[in-house]
Amino acid sequence: MGIRSIAVYSDVDRDALHVKECDEALRIGPAPARDSYLSIDRVLDAARRSGADAIHPGYGFLSENPAFAQACVDAGIIFVGPPAAAMRAVGDKIAAKKGAALAGVPTVPGYLGEDQSAAALAAQARAIGVPLMIKAAAGGGGKGMRLVRDLAQLDDALESAKREARAAFGDDTVFLERYLVAPRHIEVQILADQHGNCIHLNERDCSIQRRHQKIVEETPSPAVSPELRARLGDAAIRLATQAGYVNAGTVEFMLDRSGEFYFLEVNARLQVEHPVTEAITGVDLVREQIRIAQGERLSLRQEDVAPRGHAVEARIYAEDPEHGFLPSSGRLLAFTMPSGPGIRVDAGVAAGEEVSSDYDPMLAKVIASGRSREESLGRLRAALDECAVAGIASNVELLRWLAAEPALARGDVATDFLERHPWPGAQQTEQEVARAAVAAACALQSLGGWRLATSTRALRFASPAISVELDRDWEARGWRGRADGFEALVRERAEQRRFELVDGKRATLFDAWRTAGGVELSYGQPPLRFVFALDVLADVTHTGLHAHGHTGASAAVAPMTGTIVKVHVKPGERVAAHQVLAVMEAMKMEHAIAAPYDGVVAAVAVKPGERVAAGSVLVEIEAAPAD
Repeated sequence: MGIRSIAVYSDVDRDALHVKECDEALRIGPAPARDSYLSIDRVLDAARRSGADAIHPGYGFLSENPAFAQACVDAGIIFVGPPAAAMRAVGDKIAAKKGAALAGVPTVPGYLGEDQSAAALAAQARAIGVPLMIKAAAGGGGKGMRLVRDLAQLDDALESAKREARAAFGDDTVFLERYLVAPRHIEVQILADQHGNCIHLNERDCSIQRRHQKIVEETPSPAVSPELRARLGDAAIRLATQAGYVNAGTVEFMLDRSGEFYFLEVNARLQVEHPVTEAITGVDLVREQIRIAQGERLSLRQEDVAPRGHAVEARIYAEDPEHGFLPSSGRLLAFTMPSGPGIRVDAGVAAGEEVSSDYDPMLAKVIASGRSREESLGRLRAALDECAVAGIASNVELLRWLAAEPALARGDVATDFLERHPWPGAQQTEQEVARAAVAAACALQSLGGWRLATSTRALRFASPAISVELDRDWEARGWRGRADGFEALVRERAEQRRFELVDGKRATLFDAWRTAGGVELSYGQPPLRFVFALDVLADVTHTGLHAHGHTGASAAVAPMTGTIVKVHVKPGERVAAHQVLAVMEAMKMEHAIAAPYDGVVAAVAVKPGERVAAGSVLVEIEAAPAD
């Protein structure tokens, strides 16, 4: 469009891909979002310094903040999004539900009151009953959201939801609603100009989720008939028109198995999954956003919207599906994305970059389109086979399994898809595991912390359960390892964390890096990823939090880099196995750290507000003697 682009960045994002791609880049503060991307004053100051005419708010942070939209207008800068009044009417989830009721759009029963006291929320929760969902009024993306199945969990879940909402959106207001069991998540893309024209660009099905965040999205939905599509679109336009909505937005609904739909919320911004709509309509939504912000009329009428074919998107996250989708951070040793007919990739990172624990863990989106749903899913499967992410955990293997899952091919999806169809995990042969175990055990001797006092040792991994015999080969300047009949030599290369595994006449390069409990390695193309733990990791759940236990020799440690937000115990206190010891925030989510066994707290090494690195000792525990 011939428009000069200006990036803003925090200290941790100084080398990020968007900084390199834009024409100019300005620093706006340190890593914590409240001091950079959530700071209205700092963002506006950057706009003034650069002489910017307009600000596009992106997907998160201030994108749905009416105070920011108004501040842009007051500063004489165009905000590429809805006006502050419309954003208040629909962007706040409570106000949006009230507006939907006035527009005659069905809503889920719940509590939308202004009284945010613990007593009022508890009374309303009892009236609504369980299962119950707590949601942040100001946000989306699964942040500030907790599912309560037992009212005994309510107090902790409320406290956690409010704290997470405050950190992500700067507003801890929440509302309550009855939890619909296993609905589909259907959303309608709308465009509205400043002249009273509003259209919809059909629906997207975003039902496959984890932690209430989307993983796979597609359009059109296999569950939506032409008649239902018309009703959904009409409801979305009615709601937007009543609110005086302008620019791009998404009206979200829950669709139950009987075919009835209920208004969920309005995302008063561009959605992460907007490319699937672009793929089948040919409409560049960002271009339309900018045109609308410039005061131009919509270039399309409703009758001009003629979608063709089908499109599906898969989100690649820095997270470990094998361990409760625990977010992962660190340096990307490899990052290869696919290409080809009908394939589009939107990526925010590149190989060699550091993935921070400060922000959302999404790395990229792979979008596949075709003439039919079958063709688009086939292209997605082929595209995911080309993806390679090494150095940190990712959900690529999970996505490959999802794309090939027969239930997805049948269109039998709902928000509980991963509960009904649990991922079986990476399927590796015994020979592959033995080969990887030898590589991991030998690499550990060079990665620090596990060096041998002698040249011979037997090392046992607890997960996967396998033993490796090790001998130092001084002549070859490496380590020889044996496991389950497999034997190989491993030598350290000059590059950091890079090794060579020599098996007979075959030599394989691989990368390995230490984790809090063991070692992780990746080799091959597409890469095989293995995680070996020297201590068993026990997953736990607690009051709706995403929780993890860690069995160290005498301590609970941080599973990733993050900030401590709460400490539940003090020295001398008796604790039970799986009791939550502390809560940390990383990648805009909260994680509970649980006791690995019954015992007594010997020491607490952290305090609220403290930044900790992965593997840091948080709480030391003396094991209780056996009865």
